[in-house]
Amino acid sequence: MKLGLVTYELGRDWDVATLIERLPRLGYGGVELRTTHAHGVEESLDPGSRAEVRRRFADSPLEVVGLGTTYEFHSTDPAVVRANVEGTRRACQLAHDIGAGGVKVRPNGDHEAAGIPRAATLDQIGHALRECGDAAAVNGVTIRLEMHGSVGDAIDMRHVIDVADRPNVVLCWNSNTRFDVGPDGSVSDDYRLVADKVGLVHLHDLSDGKYPWPELLHLLEADGYSGWCLAECAPASSDPARVLEYFASLFNAYRALGRLGATRVA
Repeated sequence: MKLGLVTYELGRDWDVATLIERLPRLGYGGVELRTTHAHGVEESLDPGSRAEVRRRFADSPLEVVGLGTTYEFHSTDPAVVRANVEGTRRACQLAHDIGAGGVKVRPNGDHEAAGIPRAATLDQIGHALRECGDAAAVNGVTIRLEMHGSVGDAIDMRHVIDVADRPNVVLCWNSNTRFDVGPDGSVSDDYRLVADKVGLVHLHDLSDGKYPWPELLHLLEADGYSGWCLAECAPASSDPARVLEYFASLFNAYRALGRLGATRVA
């Protein structure tokens, strides 16, 4: 497994040069670039600028893991869903142009309160993702569906990913205490429901004793997961370098505990 950063909170104010200079030194080999943040890697970039971003990362030890978009597909308005599919298509082109491996999208809600069956919304998300997956395949990238929002649990995500039915549409395990952790304090049951489709992992506060981090890392490693585990640190800090160093140390410690069979830290 490889450790990287999501620039959702920490890193949001760093430009590309700063990310490349700081992250490898702090123990991070990759980065998922969140849209709208200071790096400025957006769909509006012209071809020359895209080529320059690609060159800068290619000449550095830091890999562009992917683009973190906010595209979502649960709206009851078909025009909104279509706009998000087309946005995802543009993001796939951008990912290709800068050398990123994939595009993160998300589910973000349901409409059960309005009388729309949950399964209908899940089907809608899955069908939209199928189209996105085809667009991603043309660009040689992956669609990563974050397990996010009110439909982000493993049961719902299994439904969606089966409807999408594309090998390059995978899940981003979001390490959500509210969804993942069972009454026994384990994430094993939920993880097993989707393990074959996990293609990216977001890690949150590793100092949170409510989540069994050693168990999660053990499950991933036991399944041969060799992808990215990305730190999604929050809240923002006045000393982000120190926070990231601490996070990397905890990641390595919990990974070692997982290899020893530990499931959680007391």
